[in-house]
Amino acid sequence: MMKAVVDSYMFTGYSFGAHNGLPISHLQFADDTLLVGTKSWVNVCALRDVLLLFESVSGLKVNFHKSMLTDINNNESWLVPAALALNCKMEKVPFVYLDLPIRGDARRLSFWEPVLTRITTRLSGWKGRFLSFGGRMILIKFVLSSLPVYVLSFFKSPSGKEEGGLGVRRMREFNIALLGQWC
Repeated sequence: MMKAVVDSYMFTGYSFGAHNGLPISHLQFADDTLLVGTKSWVNVCALRDVLLLFESVSGLKVNFHKSMLTDINNNESWLVPAALALNCKMEKVPFVYLDLPIRGDARRLSFWEPVLTRITTRLSGWKGRFLSFGGRMILIKFVLSSLPVYVLSFFKSPSGKEEGGLGVRRMREFNIALLGQWC
């Protein structure tokens, strides 16, 4: 449906790239959909119509209370009525989408705070006093070191304290390997 409204010029996606940029109107990951477009009331109305049509055709319900509308430039005077028209909440940048920080500076340690919080939360739940040294090493190697993989595959982490040994993955080298040519 999104392709149809874009092809009929009823919705304008956001173009990435300088000359003849690549227009993006929607991205999907599992049951999650990200709709991307230029700021206009025509787009807001088209989105509302497409989402309501999707509900009637598929029999599924869009959870508008979990849905959010954001504007990269944080123009609240436009964003508030647009969110009301779509019956969704308004979100300011930076925010987290699919565990990735949106519109943040990956060179700053504060950008990585959600990843560190997830690791700390996981550690606190283990109460390591009941685990042997080997058991703790297995948890670190296979659980904790996998938590930041998703974020490390998108963003170059800031340089920091280099630690390693005992077979624990060196995150800096791992980050570079994940990024490959993007680094």
